[in-house]
Amino acid sequence: MANRRKIAIIGAGNIGGELAGMAARHELGDVVLLDIPEKEGLAKGKALDISQSCALENFDANLKGTADYADIAGSDVCIVTAGVPRKPGMSRDDLLTVNLKIIRSVANGIKQHAPNAFVIVLSNPLDAMVYEFQKVTGFSTKRVVGMAGALDSARFQHFIADELKVSPKEITALVLGGHGDSMVPVLSYCTINGIPVTQLIAKDKLNAIVDRTKMGGGEIVKLMGTSAYVAPAAGAIAMAASYLLDQKRLLPCAAYLNGEYGHEGLYIGVPCVIGAGGVERIIEIELSADEKALLKSSAGAVLELVEASKNL
Repeated sequence: MANRRKIAIIGAGNIGGELAGMAARHELGDVVLLDIPEKEGLAKGKALDISQSCALENFDANLKGTADYADIAGSDVCIVTAGVPRKPGMSRDDLLTVNLKIIRSVANGIKQHAPNAFVIVLSNPLDAMVYEFQKVTGFSTKRVVGMAGALDSARFQHFIADELKVSPKEITALVLGGHGDSMVPVLSYCTINGIPVTQLIAKDKLNAIVDRTKMGGGEIVKLMGTSAYVAPAAGAIAMAASYLLDQKRLLPCAAYLNGEYGHEGLYIGVPCVIGAGGVERIIEIELSADEKALLKSSAGAVLELVEASKNL
């Protein structure tokens, strides 16, 4: 593979391992899997394990596990998963204090060693973490984005497909706002191969699907005892591929708003075009009065987290 790109994954836990495997299998580039010195063996072991599957699965990628930020030098993409995962009974907001310290350390490491990378943040609470990362690094907001809406929308698609017993590939869905209980699944833009979902699913069932989407992460935490990792990794890889391959996919992401949707100075989930220029465009869609109110409330919840983080 000529001109091979380089992807750095910060955090070698469940999501980090999935990310490394997906990036390698999609042949997006060579992969560096980094974790703290106490978990260097985990990072090296996962990199070695994935490497040993190359011949069997017919893909070509070099993988390295490390605890040294110098090894991420020259990375085209950095995907940040570092942080404490949710445990049963914890909200994303409960993670704020501990994960702020971690994201600040990661931001400094990437700023020093991979200053030209496109950065995708997955650490929770997502909207506050990606805001803090951008603030610490001073990177262009076009190069710093949060993976949230892609995952939330995929969950929404799954629940609708499951209800209708159709392929999830036929579902188009969009979730806006913060990555938490205040997120806004937008029913007016949800279709099944062009057919409005409101024509096929009764209102009470749709409301239940919306509620389940909002609590989708918590549902998995209750079942597994830890956060989801396969679907979140898939969301981040879709974003990374769109950047590396200049696909210009329209994906819901936590992007920095400069007046779009009536908000400024916050990272909130909105539809974005991701290409070689990073976040190349934020698409503003028409929302109903109720949807605007819900998005405003969600932005308020994000702002509370950001303000709280300034005091920590």
